[in-house]
Amino acid sequence: MDPVASAVRLAVQEAVHILSSSEDGGHIISTLQSLRRYLGETETQAPPEEQEEFSRTHFSTILRCLVGKLSPDWLDLLPDGQLEELWASFFLEGPADQAFLVLMESIEGAASPSFRLMKMARLLARFLSAGRMAAVMEGQCGQQAGPASRLLQETLLTRVVGLPDHLGNRLQRETLAAFFPQNYFPLLGEEVLRVLQAVVDSLRGGLDCSVSFLSQVLGKACVHGRQKEILGVLVPRLTVLTQGNCLWQRVCWRLVECVPDRAMEAVLKGLVEAAPGPEVLSRLLGNLVTKSKKAQFVMTQKLLFLQYSCSMPMLQSLLGYLAMDSQRRPLLVQALKELLETWGSSSAIRHTPLEQQRYVSKALLICLTHLGEAELRASRDELLASLMEGVKSRLDSSLPPVRRLGMIVAEVASARLHPEGPPLKFQYEEDELTREMLALAVPRPAADGPSEAGPPVAPVSGESPDQETVDSGGPQAGWEGSDSELDSDDELVPYDMSGDGEQRGSKTPAYVRDCLEALTASEDWERWEEALRALEGLVLKSPAATREVSLELAKVLLHLEEKTAVAGFERLRQRALVAVTVTDPARVAEYLAVQFYALNYSLRQRMDILDVLALAAQELSRPGCLGKAAQRGSPGPGSQPSGAAVPAWKAVVEERVRRKTRRFCKQGSTGRAAAAGPNEFNAVAGYFFFPLLQRFDRLGLTRRPCRVTGRLSTASPSRLWAVRG
Repeated sequence: MDPVASAVRLAVQEAVHILSSSEDGGHIISTLQSLRRYLGETETQAPPEEQEEFSRTHFSTILRCLVGKLSPDWLDLLPDGQLEELWASFFLEGPADQAFLVLMESIEGAASPSFRLMKMARLLARFLSAGRMAAVMEGQCGQQAGPASRLLQETLLTRVVGLPDHLGNRLQRETLAAFFPQNYFPLLGEEVLRVLQAVVDSLRGGLDCSVSFLSQVLGKACVHGRQKEILGVLVPRLTVLTQGNCLWQRVCWRLVECVPDRAMEAVLKGLVEAAPGPEVLSRLLGNLVTKSKKAQFVMTQKLLFLQYSCSMPMLQSLLGYLAMDSQRRPLLVQALKELLETWGSSSAIRHTPLEQQRYVSKALLICLTHLGEAELRASRDELLASLMEGVKSRLDSSLPPVRRLGMIVAEVASARLHPEGPPLKFQYEEDELTREMLALAVPRPAADGPSEAGPPVAPVSGESPDQETVDSGGPQAGWEGSDSELDSDDELVPYDMSGDGEQRGSKTPAYVRDCLEALTASEDWERWEEALRALEGLVLKSPAATREVSLELAKVLLHLEEKTAVAGFERLRQRALVAVTVTDPARVAEYLAVQFYALNYSLRQRMDILDVLALAAQELSRPGCLGKAAQRGSPGPGSQPSGAAVPAWKAVVEERVRRKTRRFCKQGSTGRAAAAGPNEFNAVAGYFFFPLLQRFDRLGLTRRPCRVTGRLSTASPSRLWAVRG
């Protein structure tokens, strides 16, 4: 038997016997001080072999014995807390990993609440504040991998990361502030930095070290949802330490590479969020996406397609990181292709939320700014094909936001992919989102990375004609003059603003579908009112578009209720419904006639149906009703007022001839005879008459409450006809 191991074992057995049975404070003090020589904390230290044997085999036994003797009477054996300080020194100065495990074991095994539990909790708080957690993790960075070592690391990992949960469950309302997650994990981040500094110093000294345990701690903390707390401390310090220091950069790369696959997503998402830019992210991660399949999947698939919670700075850091190195740029090109394919997929347009579609659109625009002309030219045909297919799918959508995304991305992407061709131009309403997306399309400076900056893409829509004229330099020359002339405002005549009306915040809808959407789903009452006022003109101006949604419009208008105090609401609603019926008489008239006999309609609604059918029939019976309907529609952007088509001199001459002409017949019309034409009502008269007549003589189709009994009684439709007559 080894004499060193035998001597240490005998000394420990004697000390345990004394500590367990003695009630003499002086004897206990002398025994504890004799044991401290094995820790190297006294003047007469034990030989190194005995110290190593004691730390490896017997230290945990002594700590458990000390925990078992902890009581108020035992600590009072010596005055002034001498025994308590000597007792605590074994936990604060011995091997940190064993002390930490015994502390956690004693806290979990103590009765709650108790004197021993609170004493051990306060001692653990002192253990943390003294920086002993760094010693726990540093001890695992130099150990050789083995079965016993892996088991110890798994135990330590669970206790280190789960410490707030364990202490919270045991202490309940008595939990100390040091064990709160918002306080503990920043402290853990500082301890990780201290261990990394020790690893860097060891590498400079030529010693081998491992950061695998630190990677597991970081990954498990991030999986528990504590990315902000721990990375909020790590990333700012590592940003400074890795700047211009290759050794620190390689240590950081290795730290992230050793993160387990199950925790890779949480760590990478936290780093992308905490990093202030792509340059810092590149220093912290290196070429991780080219070495780890899991990291590549997270960075190029999950954060771009499966999740859409990343903010714009995070998205710019992520895509900028892929563009920072030549080995990572092929992944950026592949990401652009997949983004464009997803953006243009008709199935994705129908089934993905609008927020996710905006997220993918922004990511697509950022990718375009980071890619150079040569990279885009190599895949131009494939990208243009995907773009055109996506634009078609989006413009066919019935949702205005989806169509607007298609217009914006089409303008920017076509200018980048095919700069020598004619630019695409669309007309759409500009808002904050539109300006944000156009700002993303501006190429980043070349100094931000090795990516080749392409030509700047200017917004091609939403600009007023006056602004374009000034930018082109044409009429602007007429305003050139001396500074005194430009600055002088003495000769300026103020505008007459007495007849100005109130400027509305909502823009008047330009399409029938926009009106339909505003009347059904809009919570903006100004937009709702503008849609109601503009609907009749848009219906008469765009008969083809109206026929596509005529039944939906008729249904919405028939059930429309006055949500705001709109002047002439009933008149506007009736005229719009008449315009829809005139535009698509067969389907709408038949629908209204069927609804006249349907249940759950009020008497007012049934009277409205009869009024609309009568007015629509009169309108269709007039000669040239379709031509007059088109004239009553709201003029388009390029149309002119009707008075501008007739020269002023011709109107004056005709008026003068009319006054000078003597007519011998005073009866009859003196003006031009109305142009003859076919009666449009002839072809659709049956749809107005026969569905109404079909159930005219049936009872029980309309029901109303009795004034006396309150019960629902049947009313014959003939009564409604009588009331209508």
